[in-house]
Amino acid sequence: MSMKPSGRSLGKIAIVAIAVLAIWFGYRSFSDGGEASESQYRTEPAQVADLSSSISATGTLGATATVEVGTQVSGTLQTVEVDFNDQVNPGQIIARIDPSTFQARVEQAGAALASAQAGLAEARASAVNASRDFERKSQLATKQLISKTDRDIAQAQNAQAQARVQSAQAQVSQQQANLNSAQLDLAKTIIRSPVKGTVLARNVEPGQTVAASLQTPVLFKIAGDLSEMEIVLAIDEADIGQLQVGQEASFTVDAFPDRNFRGKVKQIRLAANNVSNVVTFPVVIDVNNADQVLLPGLTATAQIITSRKAQVLTVPNAALRFRPASAAANSGPSFGAPMQAAPPSMEERSKRMQGQLDAMRQFLVQSKAEPAVLASFDASAEAYKQQAARMMQRFAQGAAAGASGGAAPQGMTGGGNGARRFADRFAKAFESVRAQLSPELQRQWDQQIQALFNAKRATVYVLEKGEPVAVEIRLGVSDGSRSEVIGGLKSGQQVIVGSARSTP
Repeated sequence: MSMKPSGRSLGKIAIVAIAVLAIWFGYRSFSDGGEASESQYRTEPAQVADLSSSISATGTLGATATVEVGTQVSGTLQTVEVDFNDQVNPGQIIARIDPSTFQARVEQAGAALASAQAGLAEARASAVNASRDFERKSQLATKQLISKTDRDIAQAQNAQAQARVQSAQAQVSQQQANLNSAQLDLAKTIIRSPVKGTVLARNVEPGQTVAASLQTPVLFKIAGDLSEMEIVLAIDEADIGQLQVGQEASFTVDAFPDRNFRGKVKQIRLAANNVSNVVTFPVVIDVNNADQVLLPGLTATAQIITSRKAQVLTVPNAALRFRPASAAANSGPSFGAPMQAAPPSMEERSKRMQGQLDAMRQFLVQSKAEPAVLASFDASAEAYKQQAARMMQRFAQGAAAGASGGAAPQGMTGGGNGARRFADRFAKAFESVRAQLSPELQRQWDQQIQALFNAKRATVYVLEKGEPVAVEIRLGVSDGSRSEVIGGLKSGQQVIVGSARSTP
């Protein structure tokens, strides 16, 4: 005989089951909460890498020289001797115009020249006769055998004969010029290629009549040597100051999406274009097309490399955009935001100064400076820190006086002028170090100092004891995905790039 559990027993079992489930869910919730606190953020390390910044623009590929071939004489095309894509050489015949009309003009001009030459011969004969008659009558007049009047008449006739010779010579010259012009027009009936290149366009057919008027008709379009091509880019006025002749460029075309082509900045034209108040400057990129894969007219998307730095500390750009929800309003300037109004504390100033010194020493290490240069830098850095400590002490005293109506010392209040003064003071403190560098390294040293004090500030967050902590850094060049860090972080330090994605 089976025994059934009573209602009280079932109630106890249900209570025990509910308690077990509550304990299990509580344990899972606690475990999940612990894991979430540890994996609440996604991080990436600050790492040393090569960076290059560039400017993007689109343009059209074309030959370095494109010639439109026309005709200077009118007539009917007798032959057309080239076609599209034909290779031509300088002086090669590419078309002929019916020369019969021009040949007739040459013959007519030749006959007129012959007539003028005969007239010149007749005038010269008359001039010889008049000259001899004048000589005879001059001798007779000297002997008083004829009157002076007869001698004067002979003299005048001689002068007239000489003038007729000159007039006949002018007629010969004129007819010679007419013949030359007719021969030149006849020669123009043969149309030749002015350059070596490729026929891009042929706008005429044999038998077509062409009329040369004020505007020369275009019969052919010939591109120069296609082994050398160019791209004309429209660069915005905000970016034109970063470009220099000789900078490297890369570009792609839709016809060959898997290939990356190279070029160099050949020319920065001064003729600005203004379209709807948007000012752009034409920039010409020189392209080597030895294999002649690229074709005229292709649209190219180019990137001009304006700056390249090797082995610099970088962070992902996502870290510059990240800001935790719990961040306080005064936790530091975010990426692209204005500087905080309150002046930094003495501790923060010391951190910045040490970061600047570390960045400049790292520059010397990467430049493979001599040990003597590094030792000189360390000595100058120690003297600089002592000088800065005295300045900060005076600043602290000035800040205390400011509470009772005083003012902070000049140069410690920030701003553009303050940054420039600090950069000048820093450069002066390390003049002996700079003097030991090569001219090229001196130029890079100066650029590094200017970037150190004038670079844009940003805030990134690092994890310390599971909590995000704001760290202020200075930014250098960027390639769109990573940015150079001039100071504030160390290689390998984990920066927060976003919140962790929740898993189902």
